[in-house]
Amino acid sequence: MCANLRRLIRFYCTTFVFPPERNMILACGDVEGRINALFNRVNAIQKKSGQFDLLLCVGEFFGNSPEAEAEWEAYKSGAKKAPIHTYILGAASQETVKYFPNSDGCELAENITSLGRRGIFTGASGLQIAYVSGREAQHEPAPSHCFTSKDITALAAPLLSNSKFRGVDVLLTSQWPRGVWQYGNSPVSFCGVSSIADLADKLKPRYHFAGLEAVHYERLPYRNHVVLQENAQHVSRFIALATVNNPAKKKYLYAFNIVPMKSMDPAELVKQPQDVTENPYRKPMKDGKKEKPPPSMTGEEPAPQFFFDLGQNKPQHQQRQGRKRQTDGDRPNYPKQPRRPPQPTGPCWFCLASPEVEKHLVISIGTHCYMALAKGSLTPDHVLLLPIGHYQSVVDLASEVVEEMEKYKSAIKKFCKSRGQRCIMFERNYRSQHLQLQVVPVSMEKCSTEDIKEAFMTQAEEQQMELMEIPAHTDLKQIAPPGTPYFYVELDTGEKLFYRIKKNFPLQFGREVLASEALLNIPMRADWRECKCTKEEEEDQAKQMRSDFEPFDFALDD
Repeated sequence: MCANLRRLIRFYCTTFVFPPERNMILACGDVEGRINALFNRVNAIQKKSGQFDLLLCVGEFFGNSPEAEAEWEAYKSGAKKAPIHTYILGAASQETVKYFPNSDGCELAENITSLGRRGIFTGASGLQIAYVSGREAQHEPAPSHCFTSKDITALAAPLLSNSKFRGVDVLLTSQWPRGVWQYGNSPVSFCGVSSIADLADKLKPRYHFAGLEAVHYERLPYRNHVVLQENAQHVSRFIALATVNNPAKKKYLYAFNIVPMKSMDPAELVKQPQDVTENPYRKPMKDGKKEKPPPSMTGEEPAPQFFFDLGQNKPQHQQRQGRKRQTDGDRPNYPKQPRRPPQPTGPCWFCLASPEVEKHLVISIGTHCYMALAKGSLTPDHVLLLPIGHYQSVVDLASEVVEEMEKYKSAIKKFCKSRGQRCIMFERNYRSQHLQLQVVPVSMEKCSTEDIKEAFMTQAEEQQMELMEIPAHTDLKQIAPPGTPYFYVELDTGEKLFYRIKKNFPLQFGREVLASEALLNIPMRADWRECKCTKEEEEDQAKQMRSDFEPFDFALDD
């Protein structure tokens, strides 16, 4: 009997048993010996969300410090016990090989099992998990913490030889697949090896987890088929996880539930999410066609300006006149008509030309955007940035509106910084019809950026929502095409936290986090309806805010 088969039987006969149908799983990045910290976090999650079936650890599980060795000894001796069935990949460095008595996998302590160098196992529910431990070998013979092309072939060949093979449910690797970022959101680390990329392309995992790079990166889902050329297949998700208890508080645990592929309705399995991209591991077809550039905005006039008496002793701006297009020869010149901003189909409280707008709250008016005091504001300087025309969300904005919105964001950041404050912005594109980018200043002395990030992450976890960290330079349109319901936070560093809303999203979530004891400590003001002022009080607040913001208001110079 071959070694792989013996191992497979051993897994069937030990404690590796999934409950029927849906499996609740935790995936973890590099532990590096911080075993107590990991299991304390797992206990906290299970206390809030219920018992999980399995913990899968990628990257380097063991550490080399005396403290790390002492922690492991407590579990190895039986003095402590893992609170969940834990499966770890094999060594990823020569220094940690000593912790693995058998390179083919074995039980290391109660509830902690080493998977070995590579293999695949199937749970009682049919969930199929493939894995490759360690780093790609640079020479032969391969060190015990490395894998070779032979390992990749031995893992993939039996699966691919089955004509009914559609993919695996989960793939675990120590290293990243090279090029995974193509067509997707950019990671903060460009790394990986081609052999893992090739394996991921062939095995088509629904979830692929990796570690070793000490960063959290959640790629947009990608297709496993060519549109209009192949039958629809399920999508794949790649998730890299950070190191346990990392000082930057990057995400190192990922919770998900999954129904085995074999038990799913085929039509449900191949459903494509709105943010799906092309397969990053396949080269595009060279048909000689190039994507047409977006139509140029050159020569088009800006949207008409709107003016209100904001209580300042300054002359009102004059509406810009339509320019004439330059032509050659005797061709007549016609005035270019100003382009009107999008209009709502019904009443809107935030379109500036609408009679429903409470104009006494307006602070500043630009060409395409305006700033207004938030009604029922959390703090006296809590404002909204809004488009003048009717746009539902940030991802719907026209390019010229985006440009001016960025100018307002830059101005309000400078304003906050001058007052010793951090500028936190958030948007909820859910059960709303007009974009409202909320801007809430928070004292630098009271809260660091990491405090704010942790507060959002913690409260999201408590409500079983997965906030995704995306790099500062990432365009939100890459992740949320128009029409996608979402919630996002922009920190003062430019980093963004993103959640794609599915259903039953708490409408006051952003305010609740900022009003919590961890941040502003004004929980009674979490609901804007409990913070209403009289019109006279609102007028006084708006007047004061206009005066304070005036040195930073670029719109007054236009």
